[in-house]
Amino acid sequence: MGRRHAGHAFMPGKFVFPGGRTDPADSRIATATALHRDEEAKLLAGPGRTSAARARAVALSAIRETYEEAGLLIGERAAFASDKRDWQGFVEHGVRPSLETLRFIARAITPPNRVRRFDTRFFSAWRSDVAVELPGGGPTNELEELVWLPLAKAREADIPDITRMILDELEKRLAHDPLLRPGGPVPFYRLVRNRFTRELL
Repeated sequence: MGRRHAGHAFMPGKFVFPGGRTDPADSRIATATALHRDEEAKLLAGPGRTSAARARAVALSAIRETYEEAGLLIGERAAFASDKRDWQGFVEHGVRPSLETLRFIARAITPPNRVRRFDTRFFSAWRSDVAVELPGGGPTNELEELVWLPLAKAREADIPDITRMILDELEKRLAHDPLLRPGGPVPFYRLVRNRFTRELL
């Protein structure tokens, strides 16, 4: 996790997971392994039109943003080539991104009337899936005070309510399935008719 700069309009000063927008070019990045079909099915579930290419792009954007904001390159040590500017860190450090390690653990849509609104997919990966960890963090410097935190300590940090919910969901899933096998239940949080709802994908 890392702390957002105090000057950010959205959640200033809060500890958050690395994250950001999906770039359409992300769907065309070569990977060492594909997204597990059960994880892809979960990404395709729920409201909105999502194609397999879009699901792949969303998963790859999670890997890219984790590098850009936290300096963690998820994948396998291997030669990697790309002409996409945002993926040059993987080229330079010899890491081929890998999708099979990702687990889709939650989705949340920001309620209306907020400064910023997002339709966010949350992913997890094991620390051992990080091929390279850059000591100074990611190149964007969007997050300060980057730290690895146990789940209990993370909940004690200054985090948004939705982040606390996601940590709780992850802890429950790990208690039920310590291996985080593909295709597990994915909670989906959103406002429906002015009521905050949780459903499973």
